Amino acid sequence: MRRAGIVALVIWLALAGGCTVGPNYRRPMVNTPASYRGASGDADGQPLGARKWDTVFTDPVLRALIAEALKNNFDVKIAADRVLEQEAQVGITRAAQYPSLSAGASLDALGLPAGLLGGNSSGGGSGHSYVTSGGFSISPSWNLDFWGYYRRQTESAQAQLRAYKWAQQVTFSTLVEDVATSYYQLRTLDAQLEITWKTLEDRKQSLDLTTTLEQGGGGTLADVRQAEELFFTAKAEIPDLQRQIQQQENGLSILLGHAPESIPRGSSIAEVAHPVEIPVGLPSELLERRPDILRAEELLEQANANIGVARAQFFPTISLSGTGGISSDALKGLVESKNLYYYAIGSLTQTLFDAGKLRSNLKLAEAEHKELTDTYQQTIIGALRDVSNALVAYRLTRDYRQDQEKLVASATDAVRLARLLYYAGSTSYLEVLTNDETLYSAQLTLRTAEQQEALSMVQLYNALGGGW
Repeated sequence: MRRAGIVALVIWLALAGGCTVGPNYRRPMVNTPASYRGASGDADGQPLGARKWDTVFTDPVLRALIAEALKNNFDVKIAADRVLEQEAQVGITRAAQYPSLSAGASLDALGLPAGLLGGNSSGGGSGHSYVTSGGFSISPSWNLDFWGYYRRQTESAQAQLRAYKWAQQVTFSTLVEDVATSYYQLRTLDAQLEITWKTLEDRKQSLDLTTTLEQGGGGTLADVRQAEELFFTAKAEIPDLQRQIQQQENGLSILLGHAPESIPRGSSIAEVAHPVEIPVGLPSELLERRPDILRAEELLEQANANIGVARAQFFPTISLSGTGGISSDALKGLVESKNLYYYAIGSLTQTLFDAGKLRSNLKLAEAEHKELTDTYQQTIIGALRDVSNALVAYRLTRDYRQDQEKLVASATDAVRLARLLYYAGSTSYLEVLTNDETLYSAQLTLRTAEQQEALSMVQLYNALGGGW
C-alpha cells in the first residue's frame, strides 16, 4: 500500500505539471491601411512579392549569379549555421522537462592470506583466499515542471529558433537584392564606358578635321585647342570608369562567395524589362510575407514566453530523485531478490527572501516584451514605408528615364547641326563644344536613369517580401 501511494503521488504531480503560469502568446492588434500609398488599382495578377526571384529577373546571366550566390555566399552559410546551433539549443533546453536516468555497476575482488577470514572465504589456492562483491544501481531524478518553468523555457528557445530561420530568409532576400543591384550597377558602368569610347572616337575625328582646317586656313588654333579639350576630357574618363568596373566586379565576386574575378555579362541595362503596372497585393499580406516582420514577431513570442519563465520562479521547485539496485558481497548474490534495495527522495524548495531579485526579473521580462511589441509594430510601419517609397521611385524614375531619352535625342541632333554649321563657316567651334558636352552628359545620365529604374524594381520586390 505504501508503494502504491508513492506511485500515485508521483503520477498526480506529473499530471499536475500541465499547469503553466504566464500569458499565452497573442499577436498584437495591427491596423494596416487598405492599400499602399502610391499603388495603382489597375494592376492585376499574382503580387510581385509572392513571385520567385527566378521569375522576376529575366536576364539568364543574372539568374545564374543569384543562384550561385545563394549557394556559396558566406552570410547565407553563417545564417544556416546559426539555425543549426539554435536547433541544438532547443534540444538542450527541452531536455530539462524530462527525467534523467543514470546507471552504475561495480565489481570488487580482494585476495587475502589463507585462514585470515576463516571459513568464510571463497576459493583458495596457493595459500590465499579471495573475497568478491558487486552491485548494480539505477538512479532517476526529475525536476517536476509543476508551474511550466521548463515548458516556457522551451517555448522561448523554439521561438528563437523560428526567429533565426526568418533571419535566414532575410539574408536570402537581402542577398538577392544585393546581387541584382550590383549587377545592374556593373552593367550601367559598362554602358557608360561604351559611350565614352564612342565619344572619344567621335571627338578624335573632330579633332583631326579641326586640325586639318586650321592648317589649311579654314580654322583657328583656338578651335583646335577646344577640340583637344573635348578629346582629352573624354579620354580622362576611361581609366576612372575601368577602375569602377573592376571594383564593382570585385564586390560582386564577394557576394558570390569567391575571390575577385571577372563577372560574365548578359543583357544591357537598357534591355531590363519594366512593366508599366505592378500588382502589389494588400498591405496586410506583409505580415505573412516579409521575413523581417515575421522574425520580429517570433522575438516578441520569445519575450512572451520569458514572462512565464520569470513568473514560474516565484513558485516552489519540486524535485524527485532516488536510487535502486542490487548489491551483494558475493557475485552469486546479484541474482537474489533479497539483495535488492532502493530509496527515494522528494524535495520542495521555496525562495523566502532574495532582496527583490525575482520581482525585478519579472519586471525585466515584461519591459522586454513591451519593447519588442513596439519593435514589431515599428517593423510593420517601416515595411509599409519601404513599399510606398519603392512604388513612388518606380513610377517617377520611369518618367525621368523617358524624359532623359528625349533629351539625348535632342542633344544628338543639336550636335549634328552645330557641326554642319561649323564646317560651313556659319558658327564658331564653341557651339560644337557646348552641344557635344551636353550630349555626352545626357547619354551618361540616361544610363544612370535606366539603372535607377531597374533598381527601384529590385527595391520594390524586396520591400514586398520577395526573394526568399
